[in-house]
Amino acid sequence: MLVQIGTLIAATSFVQLANGFFNTFLSLRLTSEGFGPTLTGIVLSAYFIGFTIGAVGCGPVIQRIGHIRAYAAFAGMVVVGTAAMPLFISPLGWMACRAAIGIGCVGLFITTESWLNAKAPADQRGRIFSIYMVGTFLALAAGQLLIGKLPVETATPFNIIVALFALALVMVSTTRAEAPTLPAEASLPYGDLTRQAPISVIGCVIAGMISSAFYALFPAWMARNAIPQETIALFMLVAVLGGFAFQVPVGRLSDRGDRRIVLAGLALGFSVAAVALDLVPRHLGAVLPVAALLGGFMSTLYPVCVAHALDRMPQDRVVAVSGRLILVSGIGSALGPLLGAQVMARLDINGLLYFMAAISALLAALAALRIRQRAAPEQMSERPFAVLDPMTAPISQEPEATEADGSPRPLPA
Repeated sequence: MLVQIGTLIAATSFVQLANGFFNTFLSLRLTSEGFGPTLTGIVLSAYFIGFTIGAVGCGPVIQRIGHIRAYAAFAGMVVVGTAAMPLFISPLGWMACRAAIGIGCVGLFITTESWLNAKAPADQRGRIFSIYMVGTFLALAAGQLLIGKLPVETATPFNIIVALFALALVMVSTTRAEAPTLPAEASLPYGDLTRQAPISVIGCVIAGMISSAFYALFPAWMARNAIPQETIALFMLVAVLGGFAFQVPVGRLSDRGDRRIVLAGLALGFSVAAVALDLVPRHLGAVLPVAALLGGFMSTLYPVCVAHALDRMPQDRVVAVSGRLILVSGIGSALGPLLGAQVMARLDINGLLYFMAAISALLAALAALRIRQRAAPEQMSERPFAVLDPMTAPISQEPEATEADGSPRPLPA
């Protein structure tokens, strides 16, 4: 059983290695192809549009054809979308390919995580998901290292990405693991979630906007300003590792008190870091520590928002809440590169930094306002913090969420 679970985790690590490389590489490739900031933002937003669509539609596909066939179908979609990109170098062609890749990637994550939820022993599920998240974060970080020496103008990076996605497909398709069945998901009207945890809904939109704008537009700006690829890769690597380093301490802090206070502090911290990145001298010794802080604050906004929403909702709606917030964050992620590109086209990178700082400061102010308006929920420690950022990790659900009979709850359909 553990070998089979290890195969799923290893396959997802290869997917995230490809994703970490792909996201930064594509931003650089768009610049080398002469795409302006607006077109760059539109093409990069297509992935998140596909991701959001897939979060809605992938569950029924898994129910209908089973986990192994679904994984093969979603991986095939990602492979075809990636392989087609060097053949159709145009804004519309790349938008279609990236949307297909977004649908396929979210399908892979939902398939894998529902599979893990079902097959991991109850007394080991938390540890297994911790290993899963560590593997995906490290794979994303390693993906940045591939950027340094590869020529972005050639088809070689696309070939490497296709090979990594295909390797994940081979690993899962040849596993002996018995695929589980997905029980029905509890329903949750969006109005209920908005009434019970409005700051979580707003926070997920803003967190999605910030993360997607950063990961999509920063590499493109650096490439346009003739910053070496090795330096771009190092900057993005430090930001990812900063996010990784913040997870455990922020998680522990979030579990000890009102999560809205933590959320306000993180949002304010991100605003300060974004402004600082504009003000510090432009050399690595000053920029990299700020990049680590920026990545740390940015990557923990979404998880705290989700954890706060789970505090407000009944236990039987845990999975539904997570699924709805994935969709909300996906909408924000689609908007981030679109709006950020418009700001950057007019005000350069300084404008993008202050734009991100402003919306993050707005989130901090709204969180502080909610603290004054409504008391914190009781027994917050029953709903632990979990890594849930769709930009930097797969869509992990609460690993201990189970039905009354002890069987795991499904991920969102």
